[in-house]
Amino acid sequence: MTMTSRPNLVYVFADQLRYCSLGYAGDTQARTPHIDRFACQGVDFQNAVVSHPVCTAYRGSLLTGRHATSHGMVINELRMNPNQRCFGHVVTAAGYHTGYIGKWHLYANEYGNHHDPNSSFVPRGPHRLGFDGEWMAYNFHHNNYGSYYHTESPEKIPYGKDVYEPDAQTDLAIGFLERAATSPDPFTLFLSYGPPHDPWDKSNVPERFWELFRDVPFPNPPNYRSQNDDPYADNWAKLSETERAQLETWRRGYYAQVSSLDECFGRLLGAIDRLKLTEDTIVVFTSDHGEMLGAHGRRAKNIFYDEACRVPMLIRWPGHIPAGTRSDACLATVDIMPTLLALMGETADDVEGMDLSHLALGRNGPEPEAALMQICGATAIWEDGHEWRALRDKRYTYAIYRVDGKELLFDNLADPWQMHNLADEPAHVAVHDRFRQMLAGRMAELNDTFEACTWYRDHWTDGNRNILRSATHDFESGRPSV
Repeated sequence: MTMTSRPNLVYVFADQLRYCSLGYAGDTQARTPHIDRFACQGVDFQNAVVSHPVCTAYRGSLLTGRHATSHGMVINELRMNPNQRCFGHVVTAAGYHTGYIGKWHLYANEYGNHHDPNSSFVPRGPHRLGFDGEWMAYNFHHNNYGSYYHTESPEKIPYGKDVYEPDAQTDLAIGFLERAATSPDPFTLFLSYGPPHDPWDKSNVPERFWELFRDVPFPNPPNYRSQNDDPYADNWAKLSETERAQLETWRRGYYAQVSSLDECFGRLLGAIDRLKLTEDTIVVFTSDHGEMLGAHGRRAKNIFYDEACRVPMLIRWPGHIPAGTRSDACLATVDIMPTLLALMGETADDVEGMDLSHLALGRNGPEPEAALMQICGATAIWEDGHEWRALRDKRYTYAIYRVDGKELLFDNLADPWQMHNLADEPAHVAVHDRFRQMLAGRMAELNDTFEACTWYRDHWTDGNRNILRSATHDFESGRPSV
């Protein structure tokens, strides 16, 4: 590789991988040796959370540095408005060669029908949000076998018979790196893996990984609830009795997928070493959100509990980020874009997140008082009653539901399973009031008026799941909303 003062970037993110299910995070049942080793080679942001714990909103915040109420992707299965300055635009304008591999989930404006090329194929142009280089992606699916991707046409390119999608995507990523290593230009590669998203049955993971966990007990966690007595849960979060009986098997499949992903990531790191790209490349490993797997009687995401919102956030850049660095900063998704672009010597404009690159580099400096989190409705349909806002600092999680104003306050250090609501306890009045005031201030800054889910449909879309505006921007006119 020709020497350059600008580092490359390889951004690897899993789908639905929670922080607590990795070996380096303390899970003794996890088999993640490559990720665990990687965690010691750079900075580990140990309090990283997702600004909006569902797939589409995360991706919108990752690529804009703004909250869901500002980029507009408030539920899944929406089409993002391309009139926003995104990560891809910045690096492309700076002369980076770009690559995007895997799940995109920012294009289809239809609920369901994921395999129709009208939904799965993202045509070259504005809807690739600045990723104008190599494209080997699809909008959405979670079939790890019998799957496909697109490049420059609606024609599906199959991975091949009995090919595990993450293995094929890793091969595609290595191919990209091999081509990029011969160029004098820096590169940015985003690799969006599907696992460990459900389905978690035996047929959706290589048998050898299933066998690793076939006889491993995975009992319900201490915060498991046996009834669907959470009035705020959407239908994705609720568990039937049949599903409850499958939870232990699901956990085996989940951990098997995590282990398979670890092997793929290790292979990718090996290629970076082999191609002598290690010293010049920032590598990130993270996830779009977590998975409840029965905690608090729930499945899926879309909630402020740690199982759903707390994710790995590991960044390596040898010679710049000291190995073994740990940060307890309250990093959230909106902080990723300004932080990484600063490390790359670029500037992120019109973002709502904070540049935390100094913390990654082992230096002191400003950091968020708390991470703001939002949910604006059901996971993928316009349904009211599930909306909440929350803050998570280094000790507490505070949350409030819109539908009835119920508040929750957890001391995550004293109560890591988040089982004891302190919101109404006299001893925590001062803490409670501090979070109330902080949340009101943060929401006011964003013009976040905390609406019902269907309000966003009626005011921000064209009625066909295309985003036209948000709390802060009218994307079609180019004028701010405030």
